[in-house]
Amino acid sequence: MLGYVLLNIAIMLVLVAVLFYMQKKHMSFTVRVFTGLGLGVVFGFVLQFFSSPDSEVIASSVGWFSIIGSGYVKFLQMIVMPLVFISIISAFTKLKLTNNIGKVSTLILGILIGTTAIAAAIGIGSATVFNLEAVQIEQGQAEMDRGIQLEEKFGASLEGKTMPQQILEFFPANPFLDLTGARSTSTIAVVIFAAFLGFAFIGIKRKQPEHAEMFAKIVDVFYSLIMRVVTLILRLTPYGILAIMTNTVATSDLDAIYKLGKFVIASYVALIIMFLIHLLMLSLSGLSPVKYLKKAFPVLTFAFTSRSSAGALPLNIKTQKQLGVSDGIANFAGSFGLSIGQNGCAGVYPAMLAVMVAPTVGINPLSPSFIVTLILVVAISSFGVAGVGGGATFAALIVLSAMDLPVALAGVLISVEPLIDMGRTALNVSGSMTAGVLTSKVTGDLDKDTFFNESTSIEVEA
Repeated sequence: MLGYVLLNIAIMLVLVAVLFYMQKKHMSFTVRVFTGLGLGVVFGFVLQFFSSPDSEVIASSVGWFSIIGSGYVKFLQMIVMPLVFISIISAFTKLKLTNNIGKVSTLILGILIGTTAIAAAIGIGSATVFNLEAVQIEQGQAEMDRGIQLEEKFGASLEGKTMPQQILEFFPANPFLDLTGARSTSTIAVVIFAAFLGFAFIGIKRKQPEHAEMFAKIVDVFYSLIMRVVTLILRLTPYGILAIMTNTVATSDLDAIYKLGKFVIASYVALIIMFLIHLLMLSLSGLSPVKYLKKAFPVLTFAFTSRSSAGALPLNIKTQKQLGVSDGIANFAGSFGLSIGQNGCAGVYPAMLAVMVAPTVGINPLSPSFIVTLILVVAISSFGVAGVGGGATFAALIVLSAMDLPVALAGVLISVEPLIDMGRTALNVSGSMTAGVLTSKVTGDLDKDTFFNESTSIEVEA
């Protein structure tokens, strides 16, 4: 067995060397990410061909591959809180018209939450059209173990809590604790704390402009430093994607995915419809959806492959700027979109799961009262969804708990979670960028010349 494991590690190192060679030849970031994705998928299927997903050879090989894949994800998680914190404060210091902050933030939040409510309605429709029910899914040992784990981990904390009590969990009683990411709601808590500092900055700017100017310079320094760290991490993306995709494909139960194929198709139908609604909203506002697609493609590709909305934040903000959005609005929309109104993770997925689970406890998921309540709960619960892995599960658990539905059934889809999470993350990022572009258009802040400019190159600089 050791020989096969060493051979697999050697192959992985060769593939890493290929990506490094491409980097040295200055091939584009998008090409390298797609190459890493493709090589990972192919290598994963090769491993599947020679060994079963639950074999010791696969388990040992994947353990070594995880140094690259999981290590990359941990680096993303490392930078999330500092990035969100400094981006929100920077949004306040960079916004051109400080008296416009209320309108800007209201528009961004309104679009994010409104589109999440629409996404929930689409999720309900897709689950209904495809006739999805949790009882149709054959639960293996992995699914049952996952359900028990979710119930033990979240059941006690959510059980008996009313919606107002759950909303109170978003508030930052100890912002320094939340900056460590200790709670599942830490991201939204950090956003709220940073917003308070931002509003305090506006007050100081009116009364003590010299102090405000000094603070703004300090923020700019920290923002540049954090973004440089992000750039260093993003350079690792092709390697991380290679290892992540290899692990995902090699350990996937293809038979289970086949059995859950109807749910995967229904999910992507809902995600694609919601993405088309983003394009329709841009079109109705007088902007070209084709131009948006061309410029958004690299960051959507990154989000799809990395499955990290937080990791995509720097490219998200950079793309919005190429779409003519100002620094302040781009930072607001990108940062708010990490924890509020994620269309895929907090909109489509929890709604579909609730519709699937409802019949198991004798509830008609098509009753008007259930549908209206579910959409409202999804919209409210969309606050505080983490931007790195597991956010969709947390959002689903909150919704199921609020609707008095069994949370353990959230584990029945563990086999296809990575596959669906790719599309959900890309939709999340598209939703935040759409909010930024539309807000800029409504406030008259959008630089149309930049939006319609043919430049589409989004690169991670050396």
